Amino acid sequence: MNVRRRLISATAVTAATALGLGALSACSSDSAATGNTDKFDVVASFYPMAFLAEQIGGDHANVTSLTEPGQEPHDLEISTKQRAQLEEADAALYLKGLQPAVDEAVSQTGIKTKIDAAGLTTLEDHGSTEHDHAGEEGHAEEKGHAEEEEHARDPHIWLDPVKYAEVAEGVGKAFEKADPDHAADYKKNTAALVKKLNDLNGEFENGLKDTKTKVFFTNHAAFGYLAERYGLTQEAISGLDPESEPSAARVRELQQEAKADGVTTVFYETLVSDKTAKTLAKDAKLKTDVLDPLEGITDKSRGDDYFQVMEANLKALRAALGAK
Repeated sequence: MNVRRRLISATAVTAATALGLGALSACSSDSAATGNTDKFDVVASFYPMAFLAEQIGGDHANVTSLTEPGQEPHDLEISTKQRAQLEEADAALYLKGLQPAVDEAVSQTGIKTKIDAAGLTTLEDHGSTEHDHAGEEGHAEEKGHAEEEEHARDPHIWLDPVKYAEVAEGVGKAFEKADPDHAADYKKNTAALVKKLNDLNGEFENGLKDTKTKVFFTNHAAFGYLAERYGLTQEAISGLDPESEPSAARVRELQQEAKADGVTTVFYETLVSDKTAKTLAKDAKLKTDVLDPLEGITDKSRGDDYFQVMEANLKALRAALGAK
């Protein structure tokens, strides 16, 4: 989508140059209308930020994402081309703490409007419980990792519709300030998005209110905010880092907990290996299903956008928790 816009812009500039510098100067204001300069150019760090920018920016924004569809956001490295893209943008929308490479790149650019979604709501700790017992059998290295995660703020705020709505409101205000000519439209678009997120919150509240169990197992600890919002308990095989490996003690603990709490399903996700989740499920005689942390939309996603995938997540949770 955005690549196409940039190609159109480049074509327009090339055509104007062919007509001569005098012609370009004489109609620069007109040519700008067909190029990239008439858009509010936003570079977003990954899908949940890009989705907000597109929904709020509407026709006035040209949104590009630093993270490609299917790419694991935590592993992103910034290319020279992407750094240049950031420098040229009108605004950068990112979530500090999720992608260190993005944090560094944004801090080093002279971009005027830097919108940190983490500063628009309250971040909490959700990583410590997944590794509370990591050191019990002398695993010093794993214990150190647990202590490191214990102090890490959970960045997965977009999986809680209420927190995501708070971020949306902050992004809307930032857009209004940065591009005042279209402030009224940004305000209207933000209000519409917030209403949809509030409606989604109501669906989750009603859908998860009456369930046989409140405990669900996930591949990594992405669903802490969602669990807290709806009175559930997330037990993650790994911690906040989706690539971290669980200890043997942690796997045994989960097997025991599955029996005690009536857990039926181990959830895995589309962008990270499902090997550990499926091994645990097989050993504990549990089912598996997808609970999508929505870090990117791919052909494997159960929906084309944030709302469709969240609806699919609600359906999967209701089935796994025995909703009535």
